[in-house]
Amino acid sequence: MRRLLELSLLGMACCSLQAMAAQEPAQPPPERIRVSPVENVKVDYAHVLRVEPVYQTLRATRTEEQCDPVPAPVERPAQREEPGVFSRMVDSVKDFFSGEQRPTPAPAPAHVPATRQNCRLVQVDRQFQRPIAYDVDYVYKGTKYRSRLAEDPGNRLRVRVSVTPWEEEPALPAAPTP
Repeated sequence: MRRLLELSLLGMACCSLQAMAAQEPAQPPPERIRVSPVENVKVDYAHVLRVEPVYQTLRATRTEEQCDPVPAPVERPAQREEPGVFSRMVDSVKDFFSGEQRPTPAPAPAHVPATRQNCRLVQVDRQFQRPIAYDVDYVYKGTKYRSRLAEDPGNRLRVRVSVTPWEEEPALPAAPTP
């Protein structure tokens, strides 16, 4: 009977250990150690194909005075006949021997500006465009690229070339199904 009791206790202990083992989380397999490779960097030049400016449009409004022009009366000089060439030559010879000086004709008056009338304040809209960036198409080692830059690079564009080995991501183990 004692033997039966020992076997019963042993069976109950095994069942309880099995239930406890089932409740403990499964240990994940050990992870691989990840090593980050050092980046190999150099500077080179690419050939610029096209530069296209990107514009920002600015609008401004200002107030200006606008007047309707009213022309001022124009004074016309009196019409007089112009003497011929022969008459002028005879008159100049006469003046030389007589000692008289004839008055030179006065120059025509300068243009008289028009007077301003009907003045009013008017809103004038102005629009300005300024470049804020440049879309640049360039070729490096036979491959065409496009970038937006702050300044126009000219004929050559300085590029940073970085080379690192490609590593596949390790496949994650499938989750256990309950």
